[in-house]
Amino acid sequence: MTALGKLFRTTTFKLTLVYLTVFALFAAFLLGYFALNTRRLITEQITDTVNAEITGLSEQYRQGGIRRLVIAVDERARRPGSSLYLVTTFSGEALAGNVTALQPGTLDNPGWTETTYRRLDEAAEKDHPDHHALVRVFQLPGGFRMLVGRDLEERERLYHIVIAAGRWSVAIVIVLGLAGGLFVTRRVLRRVDAMTETSRSIMAGDLGERLPVTGTGDELDRLAVNLNIMLERIEALMLGLKEVSDNIAHDLKTPLTRLRNRTEQALRTAGSEAEYRAALEGTIEESDGLIRTFNALLMIARAESGQARDDMIDFDAAEIAHDVGELYEPLADEKGIALRVEADTTAPVKGNRELVSQALANLIDNAIKYAGPSDHAAGGAPAEIVVKAVNEGDRVLLSVADNGPGIPEADRGRVLERFVRLEQSRSEPGSGLGWRRRRWRGCMAAN
Repeated sequence: MTALGKLFRTTTFKLTLVYLTVFALFAAFLLGYFALNTRRLITEQITDTVNAEITGLSEQYRQGGIRRLVIAVDERARRPGSSLYLVTTFSGEALAGNVTALQPGTLDNPGWTETTYRRLDEAAEKDHPDHHALVRVFQLPGGFRMLVGRDLEERERLYHIVIAAGRWSVAIVIVLGLAGGLFVTRRVLRRVDAMTETSRSIMAGDLGERLPVTGTGDELDRLAVNLNIMLERIEALMLGLKEVSDNIAHDLKTPLTRLRNRTEQALRTAGSEAEYRAALEGTIEESDGLIRTFNALLMIARAESGQARDDMIDFDAAEIAHDVGELYEPLADEKGIALRVEADTTAPVKGNRELVSQALANLIDNAIKYAGPSDHAAGGAPAEIVVKAVNEGDRVLLSVADNGPGIPEADRGRVLERFVRLEQSRSEPGSGLGWRRRRWRGCMAAN
């Protein structure tokens, strides 16, 4: 498609044509209305003038008869720029006036008539064109007839001037409208083409590209800003997905390697039933770790899809805090860590009891791993984990706190991403806090 063809097919150009057509029709209607009203106004002025002259001449006839009327008409007919006058007998013989060559039958129809005529001084010029006039024929007593009228040349000239001006105005409006429409369409098309090229680059894999923003704040800028925000979110999700994939691959590679090596070693070196049993038990343990990783992935998908909300019930969060605390208290004692539960008498919430319990257990397990053993004997503060379930108005706050080394400030945002672990060696079992956070978000609702 050519550039001009693409320009004509744009919505902006089509809208420009629609608006231009509407505006041109409106302008033509307005100018036509103005021209017709101007013509009507001139006609009214002519009729008022003619009626006034007929009234005056009729008065002359009543006062002095036909002789005085002829004298008055003859006097008025000689004035420059005078009206049209004609006085005839009942048989049509002219007595006075300044017109001749009327259309046949004009004098036979009293009232208003538009007719062609020639002035008396033009009668000898046979090639002289006829003029148009608006005349009124008045029947006088005694059978005499009187015609008074005005030439319509001025009215027609003004009418044609207005019509010609209207045509030129509409033509100029159309030309300027088309030029302005092409200019605006090209500017819009240029911006749309820039967005299209950027979109192609993004579809080709360059997620760092962003749609251009001119800063005018128009609808295209608002669209570009929203799309850029969406692209930033997509880029962050893609980077997160890549990191998750890398972390999952790392978490799976190590146990799978150990699983293969243990199995291979058992086949190569085991010589008794007890050694084979030990190798199988190690294999089962590694398999359980792999199953936990896949279960974590499934629970993340379930929580993020909103399916966890289907199993929501009313339960007591304080009871769960005590139960999970009792479950992990022996493990904490083995590591020399004091585990304490601080919970209100009741903390009613609505949510998925199983997922809330699992999320709280995961947080306590993570705290036990990294809180460190008690250094109270060395004069330091004893290692301690505090689990709380506290009512805060219409909300319940569940928290797990310890006095371990904590998370570096630079990593506090990253640690909540899925399967991100700050322990680069990944020697401790687990899947990180990020996936637990997502399960936590999907398993509770406002009470």
